[in-house]
Amino acid sequence: MSFFSSCIYSGIVTHRRLKPKRHFFSYKTFSLFIDLSEIVNLEKKIKFFSYNKFNILSFYNIDHGPRDGSSLVKWVKKILAESKIDTGLGAIKLLCFPRFFGYVFNPLSIFYCYDEKSQLKAVLYEVKNTFNEQHTYVFPVSQSSNLILHRCDKKFYVSPFIEMKTFYNFRLLKPGNVMSVFIKQADAEGALLIACQTGKRLEMNNKNLFFQFLKHPLMSFKIILAIHFEAFRLWIKGIRYVKRKIKIKNNLSLEK
Repeated sequence: MSFFSSCIYSGIVTHRRLKPKRHFFSYKTFSLFIDLSEIVNLEKKIKFFSYNKFNILSFYNIDHGPRDGSSLVKWVKKILAESKIDTGLGAIKLLCFPRFFGYVFNPLSIFYCYDEKSQLKAVLYEVKNTFNEQHTYVFPVSQSSNLILHRCDKKFYVSPFIEMKTFYNFRLLKPGNVMSVFIKQADAEGALLIACQTGKRLEMNNKNLFFQFLKHPLMSFKIILAIHFEAFRLWIKGIRYVKRKIKIKNNLSLEK
């Protein structure tokens, strides 16, 4: 029996490009859904998992938020306060990939921010590109249903094959026995790209985490290689390259 609210989501990631030419890929993954208040105890209970230290699997503060190694909880609380979102002493949980042998690339990490009654009050979408840049979209959550819907303009360069003048529609299920993250990117003429990550909940324990590692022993390296391989395939198909015009390190925006 697990003593953690943190868990593992084992599932699949899919990308479907709709125009100017069709393109599709998918790969199996697993993600950690970490209650940030439990991270120290996770390290104590799981032998091959470490917090801010090298191990087979690990989690580092420096990979997220301000990316300076400081407390992620304090960073999120500061953003929520500036955004006038009150969560009190509620939990902050992060959906992300762990480091494998010290390496990770998270194209998208999501902070789920709960109030003291375990009601979801805010979501932070943390997007990274391969230039070591990051943008965080901050959304309040007011829906009482299990489905969360958000929309915003694209404000951060990600793909070298998609223009900046587009917008995102996010559709999430509140994490439970299953996890689902659905993102549709579109321009004025319609949908460009649909990306989806789904997963089934597993208890956070030595057995389950090690089994997921055995199934995906080089997952972090596979993700970054797949990104460049798929970019090469798009280039071969003749899709126009879009240059990055603005360079940033970290940035965030409060959305409505």
